[in-house]
Amino acid sequence: MIRIEVAILLAMSACCARAASTTYWEVNNYQEFLKGRLEGLSLTRDGRILLAPRTETLFSSDQPVIWSIAQGPHSGLYVATGHRGQVYHVGANGKSELLWTAPEPEVFAITIDAHGILYAGTSPDGKIYRIEKGKAAEYFAPHSKYIWALAFAPDGALYAGTGDEGKVFRITGQGKGEVWYETGQSNVTSLAFDRESRLLAGTEPNGLLYRITAKDKAFVLYDANLPEIRAIVPAADGSLYVAALGGSFGKKQAGAAGAVASIGSAVTVTAPTTTITVESSHTQSGVEIKPKPEPSKPAAATTAPAAATSPILDLTGVDKAAVYRIHPDNLVETLWVSKEENIYDLAPVGKDILFSTDAQGRIYRLDPDRKATLILETREGEATRLIPSTSGIVAATSHAGKLLRIGTQPGDKGTLESPVHDASNTARWGRLSWQADLPQGTGLSISTRSGNSARPDKTWSDWSQPATASGAMVKSPNARYIQWKAGLTGSGGRTPELDSVTIAYLPQNTPPIVKSIQLTAQSTAQPAKPAAAASPANSVYSITVTDSGDSTATSAGNPTQTVSRGSGGQLVITWQAEDLDGDKMSYSVYFRGEEEQQWKLLKANWTDLALTLDGDSLADGRYLFRVVASDAPSNPLPNAREGELISAPFLVDNTPPLVSASARRNGSAVEIELTAEDSTSSIRRAEYSLDAGPWIPLLVDDGVADSIKEQFHGTANAVTRGEHLLVFRAYDTAGNAGLHKIVLR
Repeated sequence: MIRIEVAILLAMSACCARAASTTYWEVNNYQEFLKGRLEGLSLTRDGRILLAPRTETLFSSDQPVIWSIAQGPHSGLYVATGHRGQVYHVGANGKSELLWTAPEPEVFAITIDAHGILYAGTSPDGKIYRIEKGKAAEYFAPHSKYIWALAFAPDGALYAGTGDEGKVFRITGQGKGEVWYETGQSNVTSLAFDRESRLLAGTEPNGLLYRITAKDKAFVLYDANLPEIRAIVPAADGSLYVAALGGSFGKKQAGAAGAVASIGSAVTVTAPTTTITVESSHTQSGVEIKPKPEPSKPAAATTAPAAATSPILDLTGVDKAAVYRIHPDNLVETLWVSKEENIYDLAPVGKDILFSTDAQGRIYRLDPDRKATLILETREGEATRLIPSTSGIVAATSHAGKLLRIGTQPGDKGTLESPVHDASNTARWGRLSWQADLPQGTGLSISTRSGNSARPDKTWSDWSQPATASGAMVKSPNARYIQWKAGLTGSGGRTPELDSVTIAYLPQNTPPIVKSIQLTAQSTAQPAKPAAAASPANSVYSITVTDSGDSTATSAGNPTQTVSRGSGGQLVITWQAEDLDGDKMSYSVYFRGEEEQQWKLLKANWTDLALTLDGDSLADGRYLFRVVASDAPSNPLPNAREGELISAPFLVDNTPPLVSASARRNGSAVEIELTAEDSTSSIRRAEYSLDAGPWIPLLVDDGVADSIKEQFHGTANAVTRGEHLLVFRAYDTAGNAGLHKIVLR
C-alpha cells in the first residue's frame, strides 16, 4: 500500500490566515467534505472519502415518487407510487409489471399477509384494497382522509394507521374492522410490532410513540422533541430504533397542521412532512415534490382541527431529524441528530442501521459504536424508503420514482466536487496537495477551476488537467474563488482513501483604510487617550472627519471646526484605521497650513492611533492633517500597500478677542456698549458682571453673533450711587475669553 503524505511546515488554517504570508485552504474532516457534492463515494465519520458501494437502477417508474415497498413472497418487490396511484411488481432482475391503478391518486402504504397477498391503502378519502392475481377488491373503508401505514399482526389481523383524526384500525376480514385506538393526534404515520407482538404506532404532530396492548389501551413509550415519528424498526434484543423528523418546536406552540386535499384537474396532497403537487394526466410531467413547512405541536391530548395549516417557519439552526434507540427498559438514547436533513426511513442490516434523508437522497449507515457513515448520495431528491432484499439494499427515491439497488462491493469510480472557497480577494494560487491511501490498482487525481463570481457559472475557467501527484502547481487562473474536483478509481474491490486536500495561495494585498481623523484639546495634566475614543472632558470642540469627506462638529449649530487649548495645553490628533487582511499597520502623520503648499512630517513609522502636540507649536490659523497608513510591518516592501485620509480644515485659535466697552449712567440705570474683535475666529457672545456678581448676557446689535467683530449693548438696572466695578467678557468660537473693566464713580 502506498502512503502519500504532505508535510506543511507553516501553521495552516482551514479557512483563512494573514495576507502577509501564504494562506492554506484545507478540507480534512467530515463536516467539510459533507459540504461538497459526492457521486459514487462514501464518507466515513472520521473524514475519509472512499468509493461507494456499487449502485444500479433496478426500476424506474414514470411517477414522481415511490411511497412504499414490500418484499414479495419470493425475490420480487411490490412498489406503490404517486401520483397516479399505481402498484407494480418488480422482479430481482428489474423486470416490472403494473399490477393495479388505484382510483385515488396516492398509495402511501402497502403490505403482504402470510399467504403472500398484497394490500394497499389509498389516499385521499381512500380505502384499503386486497390485490390478488392482478385483481383488486375493496377490503375495508375506514372513512379516514389518509391511510399512512399498514401492518399485519402475527395473529393475521391487519392494522391501519390513518389521518387526519389519528386513529388506528384493526381489520379482521373483508368489511370487518373497528377503531382500535384513538391517539388524539392528527396522523398515525408509522406502525410496527415489537418482539412481544405488541403494536407500536408513531404519530404526528406531537411526535408521540405509542405501545398499544389492547383496544383503547396504550402507553406512550416516548415523546420526541420533533413533530413526526416517521419509522419504527424493532431489534432482536428488544430495542426499538425510531426515526423522527420535522423541526424542533416540540410543545412551544399550540395548533396543528392538518392534512388537506382537493381533487380536480389538479390534485394537491399534503402528507405530514411532504407536499406534492400533481397536475392532471395531461400535464403531469412537471410534478414537484418539496418539504412543507414543519408544523408546530399542539397540546398532547388535543385532536387537531381537520383543515388547519401551519405557517411558514424559519427552521435555521434547529433540529430537523433524529434517530433514537429505545432500550427494553424504556430508556431512550439519541444516536444521530441533524439540523440540515430530514430523515425518511430506517432499515436494519446485521448489527448496523441504515437510514435515508432528503439531502440529495443520502443514505447513511449507523454502526454499533454510533458513528454514522455516509454510504451514498443518490442525487435523486429524497430517498423515501429502504428495504433489505435478497440481492442487497433497495432504496426508493422521489423526483424520479426509482428503485436503486445498493451492492456490497465498492464501485469502480467516483467524484467529489468541493465547496467553493472564497479567498476574500484575487489570489495567486500555489500548490495542490493531498493525503491519501492508494492500494495497488487504485488511483486519485484532482483538478481545479476558478472564477470571480460566488457560484460557478460560464464565466469560470474550465476544469484544469487533473493532477495525479500531490504537490503540483494549481493551473487555474488567479481569481477570488476556487474549487477542486477529485476523481477516485478502484479495481478488484479495492478503493483509494482520501484524507485531506490542501490548496496554498497568496491573496492580493488589500490597502489599509483610514476611516476618520479627530483633533481635540486637553490640558497637560491629562494624558492623551489612544485611538478615536479620546474625547477629553475639557476640550471645547471635537471635530471628526471621515473617509467619506464628511465632517461633524459635536458643538451643535456651530459649523466652524475650531480647536482651542488653554495656556500650556496640548493638541491630540487621533484616527481610526483598519486593514481587511488583518495586517499590522504603521502610520505617518503630516500637517500643513491651509494657505501652504507642502506637507510637513510630524511623525513617521508610528504604531499608536494618537499623536500629541504641544499647543504652542501651531500658531493661530487653519490647518489640515494627513494620516498615511501602511501595512509594511506585515508585507514585503514590494507588496506593501498604503491608504490615507486628509482631514477637513481645523481652525486653531489660541488668542482671545480684544474687548472695549463704555458705560453711561441714566438715572439708576447704566447703559452699556461693548465692542469685541478677534483676528482668527468669530465672536460668539458677550456678558458683564457688576461688582463681581453673576454674569449677565449682552444683546448683539445685528441680532446674530457670527463675525470677527461684533457690537453689543445692554442696561444694568438699579445701580446705586457710589463706586462700582463693571467687568466685561467676550468669547470667540474657540472659547477664548477677552476681558475689560470699567470703574463707575
